Order: sequence, then structure tokens, then C-alpha cells
Amino acid sequence: MQRDSSNSVPAFRLTVNGKDIAKNISPRLSSLQLTDNRGLEADQLSLSLTDHDGLLEIPPRGAVVELWLGWSDTGLVYKGSFTVDETEHSGTPDMLNIRARSADLRNGLKTKRERSWNTTTLGQILSDIASANDLKTNIAAAVAERAVAHLDQANESDANILTRLGEMHDAVITVKAGCLVCLAAGGGKTAGGSALPHITLTRRDGDGHRFLQADRDSYEGVKAYYYDVGSTKKQEAIAGGGDKVKDLRHTYSDRDSALRAARSELNRLQRGSATLSYNLAKGRADLIPELTYSLRGIKGEIDAIVWYGGNVQHSLTADGGFTTSLELESKLPEDSVDGLYDEPKGGAYTGVVAFYRDKATGKETSVVAGDSTKPKRIKRVYDSKEAAQKAADREWKKLQQAKAQ
Repeated sequence: MQRDSSNSVPAFRLTVNGKDIAKNISPRLSSLQLTDNRGLEADQLSLSLTDHDGLLEIPPRGAVVELWLGWSDTGLVYKGSFTVDETEHSGTPDMLNIRARSADLRNGLKTKRERSWNTTTLGQILSDIASANDLKTNIAAAVAERAVAHLDQANESDANILTRLGEMHDAVITVKAGCLVCLAAGGGKTAGGSALPHITLTRRDGDGHRFLQADRDSYEGVKAYYYDVGSTKKQEAIAGGGDKVKDLRHTYSDRDSALRAARSELNRLQRGSATLSYNLAKGRADLIPELTYSLRGIKGEIDAIVWYGGNVQHSLTADGGFTTSLELESKLPEDSVDGLYDEPKGGAYTGVVAFYRDKATGKETSVVAGDSTKPKRIKRVYDSKEAAQKAADREWKKLQQAKAQ
């Protein structure tokens, strides 16, 4: 693969317990699939190998597999360490299937514990969990500072409570290379606050896409319940507004926790109001969850907005070569994610504000239709100033028409 650099071909390196086996299995490789998941769900590596001569050894469960993936002319990208947890041999034709999951999520995080926190911060809770599992931490400062009045871990695994905290605080919490990482969801930034790479894809890059918008499931608000101290009456905390409100099942111990959970769920729902599946004809091993994207030449509505990356699947097959599939959501404005902006109640809007990504600086900038005193915010980021202004003008016209009726 490396000899003819003028002819780019898929390349990979695979080690099992430190031993490089890529050269031995390359002629036998039927398919290699790597799913890089956003959040705490374990990344998964699947291998299908032909065993026509019966010479393949079945790797023991618990073996550590490391993968590098890329192209012969541009080099390989390290994709992580995985622990074999399932092997299957079938025939005929004889095939060996191996499935492995990211090694960081297999052991202590699944141990159930009993403990509580009072009057603390999210950063302190995550640090306590990391310390109990011998993990380092890399936590975004804005997320770490969020106050937590009370939290119980009752016969619950650390993995489960981390998932619950991620949902409650609209944060991405994961474990990578022995480090517990936490950052605000949808921001396209590292835990340290630096911008992650912004990727531009064109029609030539892809060989398939699926764009979906659906109003039937679009909630305008989210309601969460809580109990005041010393009271048996259930109280309500509502994020957003409108007639279509989603109720959260869990009851919280205080108003701040309930409102935080409601706002986080509303953010998640709004990001999912437009989704895009995009298949790259030529795989890119450098693509990971949490990146932001611009599309070119697909469709006007698709090209107009900035996309936020979810799960990424890399596939290498004997017949299809190396391809990459992306799951994308519409990106929310950063002030909606971090500042948790509250809009005026009763729909008393004086105008509409829309955000776009400035191509020169990479920062989000706003445009306004009407007056910006009490504006309605459009819950997605546009790829250009022109697209943002067009959306703001269109929404402001709709609000004025509705008011006149």
C-alpha cells in the first residue's frame, strides 16, 4: 500500500495486545467497521475475516486491539484502543467475526455506588467520579461552574449517573484515553474553549444523504416537576413556551435542577428539529463527533445552515473501499446552549434575531428583523449572513401577519 504514493488506497494498522497483525489479516479482511459515538456510549469496532483455510486464531476475550485508519498517501489516524468482548466463528464459508468496545468504559464505571452531594458544582461531582475510577479530568470551565444543590447516587453505576448528568446539563460527558471529558453539547468547542475544526463538504464528497425536518414532533417547551423544601405540593418549571409542551417524567429536588433539565431537553429537541445523514464516498479518518459542518451544492435548505456532528461510522470493505457516514443535527446558537436565554412570555416579540457563522472569524454573529428589544430567536445557526437575514425577515413577517389576524 505504501509503495505507490501516487495511487491513494485505503490503509490501516491493527495491533492485538501490542502485536501488529495488519499484514496478516489484510488479505482476509471482508469488512472493518468503527462506530465513534458521541457521549458515554462505548465506541465499537467490528471485524469480519475470511477463514477459508482454517488458519485464523480466535482472539481471547479481553484482548486489547488498537486501530489506525487512513490512506496510503496521507497517512494514518489513531482511532483508539478497544477490548474484545465478543467473537463468532461461522461457516460455510468460514468467517471469523470480532467485536470490541472502547476499553475505557468496561470496568469500574459500571460498579454501583451509594453516595450524595450537597451544595456543590458539576465540576466537583465529575472530579469525584473521575478520582474513584483513576481517571484524569478535562472539564469545560463554563460547565464545571454550574451549581448543584443536591444529587443522590442510589445503587447506581458511575456510567449511569454520568449519562444522567449529561442529559440534565446538556453536556457531552465521555471517557477517552483515561480522561473524563465534559463539554457543553452543540458548541463545536474543546473542553478548553478552543474551536474544533469546522468542516466544509461538497456534493462531490458524498454519495448519499438523507435530510429530515418534521413539525409533528416539534415541542415548543419542556416542563419539569420539583418539590419545594418543606412542601408536599409538586411545582412546575417550564423552559420555552407555546401550546406543545413535553413533560419530563423525573421529579427533581429543587427548582434550579428542574429548570436546568427542562432547558437541556429543549435544546436537545431543537437540535433534532432538522437532521442530516451524509455518506462520504472517500472516507475521512480525521472526522469525529462534536465537529461542525457546512454543506455545499446539496440543497438550498441544507446548505443554508450550520450542522453539528453526532456519531461517525467508518467502514472499510473489500468491495466498497473506505467510506465514512455522518449523523448531523442543526446547530443551536451558542447563547441558547450556554446562556440558556429566556424569551419573553406571551409572544410579545418586537422583532426576530438570527445567527450566522462568520466565515472570517468562525464566530457567531447576529442579524435582526424588526426591533431587538425583545426578539424571538431562531433556533439554528445559518451558514451566511444572507441566509440568516432572509430567515429573520421571513419569521418577522409571519409574526406580524399572525398579530394582525
